[in-house]
Amino acid sequence: MEKDIYTLGIESSCDETSVAIVKNGREVLSNVIDTQIPIHEKYGGVVPEIASRNHIEAISRVMKKALKDADIKLEQIDAITPTYGPGLVGALLVGVSYAKALAFAQNIPLVGVNHIQGHIAANYITYPELKPPFLCIMMSGGNTQIIHVKDYTKFEVLRENT
Repeated sequence: MEKDIYTLGIESSCDETSVAIVKNGREVLSNVIDTQIPIHEKYGGVVPEIASRNHIEAISRVMKKALKDADIKLEQIDAITPTYGPGLVGALLVGVSYAKALAFAQNIPLVGVNHIQGHIAANYITYPELKPPFLCIMMSGGNTQIIHVKDYTKFEVLRENT
């Protein structure tokens, strides 16, 4: 029997701080989201500097809750996977910096995740039987693309908004 692989994912590309624990790439054990929507509503949209500061305040608390909800100890984590882009630079820096420090302190591999490819990979959690190749329509923020997913890490953008 193979060892289970536990991944700690960190998402901070815009105005939500999220940490998820995933088992074997397909089973979500926890997904904790700290939203900033009420904070930014009064400005009519996301204010990057405010988003970054709120990520700093939330990230440690969110990570600890995700581990607790998954009933996993940090020592059981096999990889830390922060979103590295695209997104708000300051917000991304908070997540990546936190992930780097955590990975270094715990001697855990760090694997950066492209935000757009993360949206594609989320399909594997929703549809565990899904395997490439397939077509995917991806819409996130200002990005809209039709993507031919050739393999788990090979993609061809067929059409995108310009």
